Amino acid sequence: MTDYQIQPNTRRCVMTGRELRPGEKYYTALLEEGASFERRDFSPEAWQGPPPGAFSFWTGKVPANEDTRKPRFDDDLLEECFHRLEGQTDPGKINFRYVVALLLIRRRRFKLEGTITEDGVEKIAVHCTHSGARYLVVNPRLTEDEMTQAQEEVFRVLGWN
Repeated sequence: MTDYQIQPNTRRCVMTGRELRPGEKYYTALLEEGASFERRDFSPEAWQGPPPGAFSFWTGKVPANEDTRKPRFDDDLLEECFHRLEGQTDPGKINFRYVVALLLIRRRRFKLEGTITEDGVEKIAVHCTHSGARYLVVNPRLTEDEMTQAQEEVFRVLGWN
C-alpha cells in the first residue's frame, strides 16, 4: 500500500511562518507530490487561493488547546476527495477512495446498492443521497490491517488525526 507521507499539522502558516492561534480560521491545500500528498496550512492573510496543482483545499478553525473532541467530519470534503480519485489506478489511491466511500456510506451520504463483478473485479455500487448519482467503486479486498492503515491514512491526510 502506498503510504502518503503527510507531515502533521504544525499549526503554522507555510507562507509567513506565523503560528496559527486557537480559534483562528486557516486554509489548507493538499498537493500531489509524486506518489504522495503534501498538506500546506495557510493563515487568512497569506491565503490567495489554492496553489497551482492543488489536489484539494478546505478551510477550518484551529481548535482550542483544551479541545479534545473527536474531529468533525465534513461530508462535502469527503465527497470531493471521492470524486477527485475517480479513475485512479494507483493501488494506494484505490484503497483511499474505497475507504472514503465506506465513510460516506456510514455518514449516510451514500447508500450501498450492492456489489457487482466487472471483468473479474468486484465493485460496490453506491448512490449519493443528495444528487442521486450512482458510482461503482473498486473493492480492493483489504485485510483488516490494510483497512485500518487506509482509514488512518484518510484521517491523517484530511487532518482528522
